[in-house]
Amino acid sequence: MLLRFRLGLADLAATSFACSPLQEAVLSLRMWTHPGRYPHTAAFEAMRPAFEALPQAPLLRALVASNKYVPDFLTPRPSTPFPEFRAELALVRAFDPARLAGELALAFLPHDRALPPLLAERADRPAALIAELADALDAYWTHVLEPAWWPRARSVLHADIVHRSRVLAERGTAGLFADLDPRLHWSEGTLTIDMPGTGELDVRLDRQGLALLPTCFARGAITAIGPDLSPSVSYPARGQGNLSGPADPPPAPHALEQLLGAPKARLLALLQEPAATTELARRLGVTPGAVSQHLAVLHATRLVTRARHGRLVLYARSPLADRLLGP
Repeated sequence: MLLRFRLGLADLAATSFACSPLQEAVLSLRMWTHPGRYPHTAAFEAMRPAFEALPQAPLLRALVASNKYVPDFLTPRPSTPFPEFRAELALVRAFDPARLAGELALAFLPHDRALPPLLAERADRPAALIAELADALDAYWTHVLEPAWWPRARSVLHADIVHRSRVLAERGTAGLFADLDPRLHWSEGTLTIDMPGTGELDVRLDRQGLALLPTCFARGAITAIGPDLSPSVSYPARGQGNLSGPADPPPAPHALEQLLGAPKARLLALLQEPAATTELARRLGVTPGAVSQHLAVLHATRLVTRARHGRLVLYARSPLADRLLGP
């Protein structure tokens, strides 16, 4: 299917990035229904006991259609760049019960021809079903994702936004969309998404702007389509290989180790993408305090830069460090 977003100058000016914990929670349900399709299988298998212990696990699985679709009302467009999970979940709780039947039909009927039994048997009580689904997602977040998964995923998502912002500054809009995903094509004010399916559809944004959301649970750019939906595009985040578990950092040049010492040289080598202190500590197998001390020295000597994104402080190599690590 070819979907064309028509962007005027006002739409381009209002286009922005956002990081949605609710979207990641909802899309991560695919890991339990379609295991092995994403590069995080090992991490999610480690969380399986916590997921299976949830009384709501069967209901959560029922939210994913056989073609991996989920109802769009569960992933509203973020209203801020870095929203809190429960602030987003409040939008789900406030969803109009009169619209629920249509949302479920769009998600399940075209492909599966019927609603999952756990949803069908509750469909005549839409307000209660919305509340039950919100409670289930809240429990899933609290007991499964937030403790072990989200701190790592958040670092990857924020680092992706830092990278894309740099691409936008250096290469402009055309370079940004080309860098996001091969499914996206930008030409003369039109962003085309080549998604699975047949047909064509033109969408005018009418000064709403476009939200760009990195995600860990899509294999290509995706979007939700509907007359009442604010336009957004989710695309695969960079650096997802770091989520599978600790990995040996790339080697630093021997001369750089002699100059800075092995710990600081390893840190610089690891900062191929911006990262937070806790994520660097996890990958190096050391304490966050130790990493903070080394980063403070590297920052004072202008070998790393730092910037706050939401609640995270991300560190990145400076151009000087890139030259030191170059061939």
